[in-house]
Amino acid sequence: MAVTTGFGQGVDALRDGIWSGEPAFVPVTRFDTSRYRVGVAAQADAGLDLDTELLALTEEACKQAGLSQSERADAPLVMARHADPAVSRLPREEQESKPISETARWLSDELGLGGAGRTYINACVAASTAIAEAAALISSGRNDRVVVAAGHLVDAESFTTFNAGKALAPDGRLRPFSSGRKGLLLGDGAGAVVLEAADSRTGMRPLAHVSGWGMAGDAHHVCQPHPQGLGMARAITRALDRAGLAPGDLDYVNAHGTGTPFNDSAETAALHRALGEHAESIPVSSTKSMHGHALQAAGLVEFVICLLALELGSAPINSGYLGPDPDCRLDLVLDSPREMAARHVLSLNAAFGGANSALVVSAA
Repeated sequence: MAVTTGFGQGVDALRDGIWSGEPAFVPVTRFDTSRYRVGVAAQADAGLDLDTELLALTEEACKQAGLSQSERADAPLVMARHADPAVSRLPREEQESKPISETARWLSDELGLGGAGRTYINACVAASTAIAEAAALISSGRNDRVVVAAGHLVDAESFTTFNAGKALAPDGRLRPFSSGRKGLLLGDGAGAVVLEAADSRTGMRPLAHVSGWGMAGDAHHVCQPHPQGLGMARAITRALDRAGLAPGDLDYVNAHGTGTPFNDSAETAALHRALGEHAESIPVSSTKSMHGHALQAAGLVEFVICLLALELGSAPINSGYLGPDPDCRLDLVLDSPREMAARHVLSLNAAFGGANSALVVSAA
């Protein structure tokens, strides 16, 4: 696995930043924010180029996995990518000549991978959907290994959209599941992981096991989740069923937790619907409170954090908390990371259009 976030480049920077409990939000310098209500984000280096960063990270992940040239050639690349804002400003006929899938084709050629698979752009579930597809390709026997890459850098277009919708937190803090929460904050995120069949080659040292995945839609509203969390609850149940686990087997939930009133209460309702009596006893946190919302890359950044939580035997905190909200009755990890059994963790994401995804990640 390889990752870049507002904490900097590398898994070590992400581990140190998240488990310090200190958010990565800083004044945005990549573009002028003077006309916005909010001027902060979890921005990494202002001069980052997304495709260049994805190339370096995907190469790093493949090297860490020890993939030979022939093993790379057998591994397709599945991607989740934020649209290039420069392309959106071109005339329509030129836009069509620069499809978003071009990055995956270029990366495959540069790295000797076995071709470009799908490129997901379905907002905040794009990366988790890409991981789920990779797992499905492997579990069905169609591939021994799949490389997944995802990327989003904070840009003026996203800032304009979320600012216009009054979704950005005016107090400069993302406060998931907290009373007084006022909205989300954006963050840079890019990374890559290599998924492989457990018995595909000798000498493997797996970091974790993707044991379950589920996806479901709300069909409720274009940008608000179902208030009872119906779609997310179904996604959680399907992921647990695929993993052969009961709700009580979970040791930690890395929540979607955007810090918006609608999303957090709906996600809480989904957790209660899917986990029943265990909903208020399983540790929960949203690490977006520290690394921001990386949109199409959110699921991959948070997937890596789940791997780190299993490695460390520790659940990261839910930062920015001001006090309890009656609509968010959860066992939130507050003040300091919490030791846990580190067997099975659940990663959740939700997106505009009522899309929901759930990944169960288990200790190797």
